[in-house]
Amino acid sequence: MSAFKSDFLRVLDERGFIHQISDPEGLDALFKAETVSAYIGFDPTAPSLHAGGLIQIMMLHWMQQTGHRPIALMGGGTGMVGDPSFKDEARKLMTVETIQENIDGIKKVFSNYLTFGEGPRDALMVNNADWLVKLNYLEFLRDVGRHFSVNRMLSFDSVKLRLDRDQSLSFLEFNYMILQAYDFVELNKRYGTRLQMGGSDQWGNIINGIDLGHRMETPQLFALTSPLLTTSSGAKMGKSLNGAVWLNADMLSPYEFWQYWRNTEDADVERFLRLYTTMPLDEVARLAALGGSEINEAKKVLATEVTAMLHGRADAEQAAETARKTFEEGVTADTLPTVTVDRAAIAEGVGILSLFVSAGLASSNGEARRHVQGGAVRVNDQPVADDRRIVTEADVTADGAIKLSLGKKRHVLVRPS
Repeated sequence: MSAFKSDFLRVLDERGFIHQISDPEGLDALFKAETVSAYIGFDPTAPSLHAGGLIQIMMLHWMQQTGHRPIALMGGGTGMVGDPSFKDEARKLMTVETIQENIDGIKKVFSNYLTFGEGPRDALMVNNADWLVKLNYLEFLRDVGRHFSVNRMLSFDSVKLRLDRDQSLSFLEFNYMILQAYDFVELNKRYGTRLQMGGSDQWGNIINGIDLGHRMETPQLFALTSPLLTTSSGAKMGKSLNGAVWLNADMLSPYEFWQYWRNTEDADVERFLRLYTTMPLDEVARLAALGGSEINEAKKVLATEVTAMLHGRADAEQAAETARKTFEEGVTADTLPTVTVDRAAIAEGVGILSLFVSAGLASSNGEARRHVQGGAVRVNDQPVADDRRIVTEADVTADGAIKLSLGKKRHVLVRPS
């Protein structure tokens, strides 16, 4: 049983979200006594978050479900600098236009997890560019910069890692932790925010904000971090063999997202059900106890529930049905991921290797050739042994498409147009 008395911390503890808390007793008492505002920052480094960021979104979801106010902070200002934490080299600087486009893309998924509005418990989405862009540099140095010890900043693991590498840490990046700390103080001033949450790699940055708040006479601020997750085999969450597992449907279809979770390793099923779904823990325990081939049913439940939260129940159930038809009945489902290829090209004939690259099933001809040599490539469910195989109009089925398969679980329909 959890030792926490507040609903929020008890839920997070029971479901496996907590790695570190700066003052567990103090934070528990705060959540027990009042409606708390807490935030998580999101870097606009791409037009979508990927599955690795879902744990943070779920923490905000549980905040609201237990009666508190979550704040999603978009890093429109800090994104102009780039977080150097534990990075081997400096991030490429983005234009203001790119940052805004990325923020517009990232925003799309939050309404599926949070209820936004004007009420005391309604979620907020704010952009730190609103205050960082307007800062007067000299005033900021005098009022905020004087509270930071360079000696202490150099002691952080995230900084030391870069100082030990060939890539130097620029003064621009060195300022990032100051700006992030200032965000915490500014959010407290504007919205009464008392807690910053994030992944465990953000601990030093969050503690900086607490220390700055103390020096600038805010109420006591708090830090809570979640574990940085990897799969049981050591793979990073949010990454697949085909690249990032994006949350936006225009970058990864609901079916492909469903498949990512369906392919969860056996040892991860219970942990992922706790973290990424809202299913009752007794039902999670029942599913996790399934043995042998039955664990695959638990994986389907996991995939459907995670997909339903992100893309809606209808898309999740359609993805599950597409998978059932494809794998259990061996039929070609219209809802498989689809790419279009110029009909004239198919008429002339397209090499299997380049077609696999065009379909997104391989990143290069060399990779596609290795898949052929490994016996993993099929066209219309027939194995391909020759990497010089030409795909023509004769391969177009009565459904008007060519089904490409990589192994047993990845399929794409190619439609001539």
